[in-house]
Amino acid sequence: MSQLEIAMVAPPWFELPPKAYGGIESMCADLVEQLTFRDLSVTLVGVGRNGTPADFIPTCEQPNEDRLGQAMPEIIHASLLPEIVQKLEPDLVHDHSLAGPLLASGRSLPTVVTAHGPVTGEMGQYYRGLGDSVHLVAVSDAQRRMAPNLNWVGTVHNAVRVERFPFQENKSDFALFLGRTCPEKGIPHAIAAAREAGVKLVIAAKCREPDELKYFEREVKPLLGPDVEWIGEVERAQKVELLSAARCLLFPVCWEEPFGIVMVEAMACGTPVIALGRGAIPEVVTHGKTGFVCDEPGELADAIHRASRLSAEDCREEAEDRFDVETMAKRYERVYRAVA
Repeated sequence: MSQLEIAMVAPPWFELPPKAYGGIESMCADLVEQLTFRDLSVTLVGVGRNGTPADFIPTCEQPNEDRLGQAMPEIIHASLLPEIVQKLEPDLVHDHSLAGPLLASGRSLPTVVTAHGPVTGEMGQYYRGLGDSVHLVAVSDAQRRMAPNLNWVGTVHNAVRVERFPFQENKSDFALFLGRTCPEKGIPHAIAAAREAGVKLVIAAKCREPDELKYFEREVKPLLGPDVEWIGEVERAQKVELLSAARCLLFPVCWEEPFGIVMVEAMACGTPVIALGRGAIPEVVTHGKTGFVCDEPGELADAIHRASRLSAEDCREEAEDRFDVETMAKRYERVYRAVA
């Protein structure tokens, strides 16, 4: 089988692998590493320093994490891609950035794009506009069903390197919320459920962008109390420590979640997930085995109690079987060979 040469374009915000927040960058770093283990030739296009075994071309000497969401870092990152790709002469481009796919129609080689976020609304309009200039990969079947007419080439679940998440069978007596501070992630539902269950809640949440800060002041801060510990954004070491120790992860999302990598990270640590069944949740969590998928917020408190009856080993085994990076890399290689 011929060796593929891949130009992997990461978003322009964080170094790979990220030190703290950065779900896309974490997935991208794991994928790059595993593809090199499979003897594929990968050149990573990113920012700052390179923490992966792939060859690396930076578009900026420093990461842009303090400018997350601003237009210019994305535009500059994308503007440098044509010259980089022309010099590399890869077999294909795999793009995880937002603006980079706009350039796909101007080159003859195939471009694979992972749809990491919503595929309806403005993002759906964007992907429809790209048409067949890109080959879209969905991160869940649920995401793909939301926009079945886009130019999908496959579905590949996100994954983690399970062996790097510490397994812990004996849990502490707190529930954990880990995610972003925004309406979609349902922090008020998590607080209400933990409070009704009489279980301490620890909230580790990214809260640095203007909209996140406003939402925290308006919707979250008034709900805090002695039974809810707000610790804000945490680095990776503290994140995995919390995921391992928690009796359960609360994931009461209020939108059609495309995937939710934190659920897989929790399962890898042997920690069950208590979630609302929106989007990809029923596809990731096996109800009654690796967690509980609730229909209504009022069911969450009872599920918190029942989580202690679930097997930590079952959670870990399912993460290994379904969501390890080796499986993800194999499926992406299949996509690459189908389009190259």
